[in-house]
Amino acid sequence: MTVLAEPHSSLEQARILAKAAAFAPPSPRMEDGRLDLVGLSRTELESEIREIGEQPFRARQLWHWIYHHGVRNFSECSNIAKPLQQRFSERFVISRPEVVAVEQSSDGTKKFLMRFRDGQMAETVYIPDLEDARGTVCVSSQIGCTLSCRFCHTGTQKLVRNLSAAEIVGQFMALRDFYGEWPTPQGGTPRLLSNIVFMGMGEPLYNYENVAKALRILMDGEGIGLSRRRITLSTAGVVPVMQRVGEELGVNLAVSLHAVRDSLRDELVPLNRKYPLAQLIEACRRYPGASNARRITFEYVMLRDVNDSEADAKELVRLIKGIPCKVNLIPFNPWPGSSFAPSTPEALERFAEIIMAAGYAAPVRMPRGADILAACGQLRTACGRARRADAEAKNIYCSSPFASPASASEGSIQPMFPSLRR
Repeated sequence: MTVLAEPHSSLEQARILAKAAAFAPPSPRMEDGRLDLVGLSRTELESEIREIGEQPFRARQLWHWIYHHGVRNFSECSNIAKPLQQRFSERFVISRPEVVAVEQSSDGTKKFLMRFRDGQMAETVYIPDLEDARGTVCVSSQIGCTLSCRFCHTGTQKLVRNLSAAEIVGQFMALRDFYGEWPTPQGGTPRLLSNIVFMGMGEPLYNYENVAKALRILMDGEGIGLSRRRITLSTAGVVPVMQRVGEELGVNLAVSLHAVRDSLRDELVPLNRKYPLAQLIEACRRYPGASNARRITFEYVMLRDVNDSEADAKELVRLIKGIPCKVNLIPFNPWPGSSFAPSTPEALERFAEIIMAAGYAAPVRMPRGADILAACGQLRTACGRARRADAEAKNIYCSSPFASPASASEGSIQPMFPSLRR
């Protein structure tokens, strides 16, 4: 009999941190000795500025230029004297991931292939709202994933490493470059990039320290200034860290549930073998700040004849009873090599009806970007040299981080990097 570790024990949390350290991102210091300022906390930035003999207010100036104005070069900081601009440029850099390629879906969704300083790559998705001039950025937190969820394409890619705070924030900043949304919109000015969801590649809570650091930067009111209510962090159920998310960050929580019986969830979401449903649901009940005004979202991918029966729907209602929540029903998005099929429309409708009859919202999340493998569960990159070379030989649309939609017509964005989908 397997004895499960107490999910909130210090030993279990230490194990998770040790595992994260084993997949640590590269140092923020460049080969030439310069330090990347993106991803530093306010305290760290101030410490670096003090170390070179400058006053702390210079750190506040730089923070504003980097995260409010989106500058890439110190020469753009107009209220800093040129000699000091030069001094900063000799010691520091302001980085971005490189946008290697962009692919556009017929529904307007765009998938960005991001390359980081060490050559590793991850995918970021922009999902425009179909009615308003706003949209959601889906960011990755890891390169690859350890969870091996059977219905998820990312789960077929082994974990390479965690992304740093700079690389996580940098995905959002690179999209702001692409869409020309600098400086940060103020007041009631609509934001094209209005929401962030941590639903890209990787399990965010297995990279919690970097994710939390990135979120604090993204939420800082003197920079990018995203509201907590505009940020959703998704987890497959890393129970020991869920409480910290609510206590320390206060962002919206989404839980990838996908099954209502341990026997099935053990197969679909192998993490369930470590943190079974009873522990996961109890952690959701304890989640700080959960209320009718701020509900937990349960994500449930609908797999034909696997988890979509009326009995499954009724058991789901029983499991979540008393939790302020809603249930997002996600039609399965096929990917090359997958063995599942989407539920029928009739099964989807009946499943939703049962949940709604119990008093819970159960919207069906319509697939966005499925034709470019950008929909939920479809992201995957392969960063080996051979595959990179193969991708570069294809007809792809390459973009600098400064490219705007006007620099290339929508029709010029062609299907790309098919070799990265193997």
